[in-house]
Amino acid sequence: MAKKLYVGNLSWTTTADSLKDAFSKAGSVVSANIITDKMTGRSRGFGFVEMEDADAEGAISMYNGKDLDGRTLTVNEARPMTDRPRREFGGGDRRSY
Repeated sequence: MAKKLYVGNLSWTTTADSLKDAFSKAGSVVSANIITDKMTGRSRGFGFVEMEDADAEGAISMYNGKDLDGRTLTVNEARPMTDRPRREFGGGDRRSY
């Protein structure tokens, strides 16, 4: 089974391929993706790397606090998404008195 790692503080120039290449030095990478803004398509500065369980802990210790593309990375085990309350963007009954 694979473990998903959160990788934060990525450079805007880091690509999914370069992230996968970097983490492959720590072990077997299943997948790597960078989260992008829906409107601009630009990187949001974080991503996820999925690695084999045996290699994930080594990758965390190898890359957390280390430099990649000029930025100091934050790497830890990803937490599952939680349900968030729906955000309202106007049109509701918001009267100011």
